[in-house]
Amino acid sequence: QVQLVESGGGLVQTGDSLRLSCAASGRTFSSYAMAWFRQAPGKEREFVASIAWIGGTKYYADFVKGRFAISKDNAKNTLYLQLYRLEPEDTAVYYCAASVPGLTAWNNIREYPYWGQGTQVTVSS
Repeated sequence: QVQLVESGGGLVQTGDSLRLSCAASGRTFSSYAMAWFRQAPGKEREFVASIAWIGGTKYYADFVKGRFAISKDNAKNTLYLQLYRLEPEDTAVYYCAASVPGLTAWNNIREYPYWGQGTQVTVSS
């Protein structure tokens, strides 16, 4: 089993930046992808970004529009999401997730069985 713990969320103002972290532990496989999803009040959980653990290929949701950057530190088993130019619409709980081997779609929530508890990002207007 994989354990994921997010951190770095907080209350910020429009235009501010945050860096979210996700520390992974437990049994892992090099074929995993890791991803960030978010869930705003009253909305379904949505894909934000993913990265292949080996090779580092990245995939972003269209709404990101260059404002977010996913990265990882393999030696530290840590995933990051750098958030730039935050807007109130970015307010959500941000979740770290890990896929199983054989991932077929980078943005398919059903292919990410391992989840952290989430970290709250609140952007004031």
